[in-house]
Amino acid sequence: MEYKHIVVAVDGSEASEKAFKKSLDIVKRNNARLILAHVVDSRTFATAEAYDRTLAERAEEYAKDLLDNYVEHAKAEGIKNLVRCVEYGSPKVKIAKEIAQDFEADLIICGATGMSAVERFLIGSVSESITRYANCDVLVIR
Repeated sequence: MEYKHIVVAVDGSEASEKAFKKSLDIVKRNNARLILAHVVDSRTFATAEAYDRTLAERAEEYAKDLLDNYVEHAKAEGIKNLVRCVEYGSPKVKIAKEIAQDFEADLIICGATGMSAVERFLIGSVSESITRYANCDVLVIR
C-alpha cells in the first residue's frame, strides 16, 4: 500500500518532533503530500482568557511559528508537496475526525505522549484517541 496524504500532528513536544522526522522519510518514500497539523486546544485557555486576553493571540502566534519552522525543515529535506493546517478545539477530536477527513488522509503520524498513567486513565492521551477514532492508518512514534 502506498500512502498519498499523510497528516503529522505537531505540538512542539519532543514526541511530536520525532513524529515529524519519521514523517519526512515516509512522505519521501511514498511521494505523498505532507499535512502539518497543529490544534490549538482552546479548552485549556477558555476560562483563563477571562484573566488574560492575550492568551489566544499568543497561542495563535505559537502555532504559526511552530508550523513555519516545520515547513522550513521539510522544504530543506526536499519536500515540496505540503500543507499547513491550524485548527481550534480538542486535538483528540479534530485530528482523527476532522483534519484527516478534510485532507483525505490515509495515514496519521503522531507522537506518543509523556502523560503519566493517572492522566491517561482520567482523560486519555491524544494518540490513544487518534488510534481509536481514525478511519485510516495511524503510526504512533515512541
